[in-house]
Amino acid sequence: MARSSQTHMAVLGALSIEPMTGYALREAIHEVLGHFWSESFGQIYPALAELERLGFVQRSGSTKAGSSTFAITPSGTSRLRELLAQPVQAAPARNGLLLRLFFGRTLGVEACRALVTAAKADAQQRLLQFDGLAAQIASEPQHADEAPFWHLTISAGRHSAQATIAWAQECLAALDNIDPARQESA
Repeated sequence: MARSSQTHMAVLGALSIEPMTGYALREAIHEVLGHFWSESFGQIYPALAELERLGFVQRSGSTKAGSSTFAITPSGTSRLRELLAQPVQAAPARNGLLLRLFFGRTLGVEACRALVTAAKADAQQRLLQFDGLAAQIASEPQHADEAPFWHLTISAGRHSAQATIAWAQECLAALDNIDPARQESA
């Protein structure tokens, strides 16, 4: 699936929940979808313009700040269903932490330990954020129909964070077992 199609999917999906201004859409994508989906702010506004041109979103009114509100149209909902039904395309892995650990002999045990410790702390923080999101969703009865699906994504995030924590603990134990004499020869 092309990048623009995925941007369209994110924009249409967010607007399927509720109409919003471009700014509110940008914030929703960053704050809500940002836990599992990254979208460039520079792509959102052009996508809105294109989706409006194609009749998938409709602009209405203007706020005091001059912002229009966008809403998904029936044809936009159909397009969203089409996009959601397309096969998921895996993105190539680009993990800076694992790249550094792979060359850990050159980096050194203590630097590797610091990287893994930071990754563990980040995962622990994400776990707390997912717990907060779950509580927030539970307190929003207006989104009761979406909540079970949102909990699926929160569950994936929780499992990923828990796996990172377990992996980090395993790595730290393995780093403890590296012979310092072998490191000095690097």
